[in-house]
Amino acid sequence: MKLPIGIVGDIGGTHARFALLDEANMPQRVQVLSVADFAGPVEAMQTYLAASASPAPSAAAIAIAAPVHDGVVALTNASWSFSRESITARLGLHRLLLLNDFSALALSLPRLPAAELRQVGSGSPVRGAAKAVLGPGTGLGVSGLLHHAGDWLPLSGEGGHCSLAPADAREAAILALAWREFEHVSAERLLSGSGLPLLHRLVATVDGRTHVPLNTVEIVAGAVAGDDGQCAAVIDTFCALLGSVAGNLALTLGARGGVYVGGGIIPRLGEIFDRSPFRARFEAKGRFASYLATVPTYVILSPAPALLGAAQALAACEGCR
Repeated sequence: MKLPIGIVGDIGGTHARFALLDEANMPQRVQVLSVADFAGPVEAMQTYLAASASPAPSAAAIAIAAPVHDGVVALTNASWSFSRESITARLGLHRLLLLNDFSALALSLPRLPAAELRQVGSGSPVRGAAKAVLGPGTGLGVSGLLHHAGDWLPLSGEGGHCSLAPADAREAAILALAWREFEHVSAERLLSGSGLPLLHRLVATVDGRTHVPLNTVEIVAGAVAGDDGQCAAVIDTFCALLGSVAGNLALTLGARGGVYVGGGIIPRLGEIFDRSPFRARFEAKGRFASYLATVPTYVILSPAPALLGAAQALAACEGCR
């Protein structure tokens, strides 16, 4: 049966990406829009469709950076709030699938070409074993992929909001400062685009440096350029903490199929990430260090992998409303 005309989207706290599906169910004509420029997803999708001169789609799969329920959906790190019914009615859709953005990213993993992945550290994937994915963007997304009865099943959760734990005295001091300001310090609180300026300030305090406020783009740029020691120290701390979280996720899921790092921040670090404490901290789990040494970790280089996963979800969801 020929697929209906379809549109897929990936809506985060900062950007909304859209694409049309071709006859092979592959995303085409990808466009990135700013979430802040639109009142909601319908307006953004209408702008995209008008620019692409596309006929009205009959089906859509939208990956969203928020918990997805049947009622109203509210983005965790942006002001959009909307319902399934409003999108369906206003766009005239016959079928609409809403899914968590990192569930969509997880679904893309078996389909990503090798050229769009960069391995960091050692290890080889075990065929059919669980895969894990996490990624700091505006927030911190977390998901996984389980293989069952010939199919890959994505997990939908909010692992980025789990409590962040220190691994040494310096990190304990950083967390102690954060606890003075926040009752709960989640991984996302520091390991995200929204949290990186806070981590920059906390690291400066603990390291005894004068704090000069910088935004996330400036911190990343300073570390990549190699001309700002404070930015370099912050990114090292960021990567170390992320390595600990990734190791916890790998142990929790038994992710011997690999751990994949996406989001908007890590790919921009390039080789700095490869040389960072990430991999050492990923493996630093005591008696299970040798177990994690065999688990490969990859940086996702694909520009819009969640759209690929959303397309996969839509094709597999013929009965979805």
